[in-house]
Amino acid sequence: MFRIYAILIVVGLLGGALYGAKYYYDTTQATIGQLRENNAKLVTANQLNEETIAKQSQDAIMLGELNSQLTKDLQRAEEYGDELRSTLNKHNLTHLANKKPGLIEKRMQNATDQLWDELEDITTSE
Repeated sequence: MFRIYAILIVVGLLGGALYGAKYYYDTTQATIGQLRENNAKLVTANQLNEETIAKQSQDAIMLGELNSQLTKDLQRAEEYGDELRSTLNKHNLTHLANKKPGLIEKRMQNATDQLWDELEDITTSE
């Protein structure tokens, strides 16, 4: 009878060990499968990040060039404004308007008309 119990205990221990090994194998395989899925997601995310970084680098270069061009245009506009202020400072338009109102009025009206025409051309959609 002792042998039967001993055999049952040994069979039980072997069955438990086999069940434990099977459980360990199954959980390990599930973990490996999950890790593979996670790795695939990480690879995809990494590729997307690299593409985004490359695009941002290109955009930064383009923005730098545009900023440089805008700076040059601003400098030219400021120089032109300085020239205009210098010209206006050389001519005393108030004195000229008082002295020859017909001459200055005609020139001012023509310049105003030209500005309105240019503004209309810029804002008119065709």
